[in-house]
Amino acid sequence: MTRPFRFGVVAPIRTDLPTWLDRVRRIADSGYSTLLMPDVAQWQPAPGPTLATAAAITDLRVGTWVYASPLRPAWMTAWEAHSLSVLTEGRFEMGIGTGRPGMEDELREKGLPVVPPSGRLAQIRETVQALRDLDGPDLRTPVAMAVRGPKAQALAAEVADTVTIAQMPNEPRVETARLARDFRAIGDVELALGVPVIGDAVAPFMAPPDTDPAALRAVDSLAVLPDDPAAAAEEIQRRREEIGFSYFVFGADFAERFAPVVAELTGK
Repeated sequence: MTRPFRFGVVAPIRTDLPTWLDRVRRIADSGYSTLLMPDVAQWQPAPGPTLATAAAITDLRVGTWVYASPLRPAWMTAWEAHSLSVLTEGRFEMGIGTGRPGMEDELREKGLPVVPPSGRLAQIRETVQALRDLDGPDLRTPVAMAVRGPKAQALAAEVADTVTIAQMPNEPRVETARLARDFRAIGDVELALGVPVIGDAVAPFMAPPDTDPAALRAVDSLAVLPDDPAAAAEEIQRRREEIGFSYFVFGADFAERFAPVVAELTGK
């Protein structure tokens, strides 16, 4: 099944509030589908109230990219997600994963238990089940999962509406594509691709600051797109045709530059 294109923007607050609100409005006016927030306490305000603010001033869908399952009890994540669905009248998408590399250190600093990977997947399952219970029969909050290994893929095939492949640093195109195709063999859901690098620029909060764009290009990584919008549009279409990605997520610094791509491809 070929799904229509849509586009999201990871837009944490990195400026004063009025400047960020103006950026959110411009993103909405450019035709993007979704405004997304990371789940990192030391970077920005909490995703829940931030996303509710964005949804109140635009008609954008909003979502987490992505909740880290070990950071809070499953019922708390589910309650916040359900509340956002209600407050946005169904425009919230709950992105969730097992956490970034190095998450163990953050958990220790916060006095939280260091849960092994299998336990983190169990937390995701529990969160989604609690969310479904809270939503009831009249609301269904979409769930996006970041996955890598076969156990995460199996869970995503069962509970998720959208799946993004968690790419490793300097991972070649062929490996990410293989993981995506493996998943498509077990789950027929929307495939999302986060693209943190455009040309030689790296989006804050989407990749480590020491990311080397030249090294990514050398392995034909799916984490990078050309900075020319026409060339990027061609490559985006190639990635859907050859691999199945239809939902593309960029950093906010690239949102205006890629607005022509969004206008050309959204919904097609």
